Amino acid sequence: MAQHFQTLRFLQSAARAADLPPCLAEVAFVGRSNVGKSSLLNAVTGHKQIARVSRTPGRTQLINVFDAGEGRWIVDLPGYGFASAPAHVRNTWKAMLEGYLTTRGTLRMVFVLVDAEIGPTPLDLQMTEWLAACGVPFHVVANKVDKLGKSRHSSKHQAVAKQMGRALEDVSWVSAEKGIGVAELRKLVTGILELAP
Repeated sequence: MAQHFQTLRFLQSAARAADLPPCLAEVAFVGRSNVGKSSLLNAVTGHKQIARVSRTPGRTQLINVFDAGEGRWIVDLPGYGFASAPAHVRNTWKAMLEGYLTTRGTLRMVFVLVDAEIGPTPLDLQMTEWLAACGVPFHVVANKVDKLGKSRHSSKHQAVAKQMGRALEDVSWVSAEKGIGVAELRKLVTGILELAP
């Protein structure tokens, strides 16, 4: 288990940002419904089931908050795009996401997950363009790099960064399944949250 997240615990789920209590600092993870967000959260925190992993995309349907201690949160947001959820539920996600992302003054970073093999989709680009327009800080995380041959890693990493208009160092290159880049991403998360070692 990752040292920084030994005391990590589920705090609450909420349908609106207004239902969340204050905290000192928080980071949020968002991405398409089948990009492996839950698996990555589990890998980064070192908890096997802190975020529920499902074969069915779109299981995260609320704002899920995990308390890392010292008033620091990790927030798991509903995925966008395809999801096996009723239409009336999916329709509420846009307002839920926008409400959370634009009203949390303690939100220090949004980690936007993309599929390293597929590359950023129009929905991924729409999300990052919207975050940039709203002045919300974000960092791109390209997951599932284990699906690529090693010879393609460098060129694909550069391509993803270029497509998203980010510097190479602003795109984390990870595999939740194989553990590639997870330690570096964990260090970034704990640094942003200023978690004591």
